[in-house]
Amino acid sequence: MQHNVSNPLLLSTTLRALRKGKGLTQEQAGSSVGLLPKTISALENNIETVSIISLLKLVSALDLELILQPKPRPDEHQGAW
Repeated sequence: MQHNVSNPLLLSTTLRALRKGKGLTQEQAGSSVGLLPKTISALENNIETVSIISLLKLVSALDLELILQPKPRPDEHQGAW
């Protein structure tokens, strides 16, 4: 399933939901990639204070990938006759 994330709060809550959806504790998710539970907590609660490396490690631990793509543009002709 794809998750569109456009701000830090949405990223944090999405990461938490995906981790919990896999049935992992913060300790379990972090241990496989060398992150402490407090780092996982920071990623899930105050992501602006955590390094990009930690973010990418958690993404890897959750068996996810980070894809950057342009935002879809509203169709200029949508609704026009």
